[in-house]
Amino acid sequence: MYKTRVFHEETVEEGKRLSATIIELGNSYIVLLSEGEENLGTLSVSVPIKPEISRLPVSSVLLGERHVISARSIAERLAAATKKIVLVSVFIKTIDEMKAGQIFMRLIEKILKKSVEQNES
Repeated sequence: MYKTRVFHEETVEEGKRLSATIIELGNSYIVLLSEGEENLGTLSVSVPIKPEISRLPVSSVLLGERHVISARSIAERLAAATKKIVLVSVFIKTIDEMKAGQIFMRLIEKILKKSVEQNES
């Protein structure tokens, strides 16, 4: 039986707090990315597909329109890397979307590294 795990990382960049919370389920990840307090933002889902069909996962925006590029690209990258369904929420107030996306990916990589280390121990 698979036990749900929750991971959280945050950093301060240019005086702004950026956080990443990942809920790891058996077949999926729910990823909440926020600037400032944690909020639901633009919501995207990505599903990995078989390599013989396409190298890129399929994705769609479910909610919101402000940070579509970040939400979809992060969801697609994670789905491709993990071979799991990925749901991503991106909430950004003031930081440039591209810069925030890079910071969020660093936080996610830190979390995934922790997850792998916990699986190995």
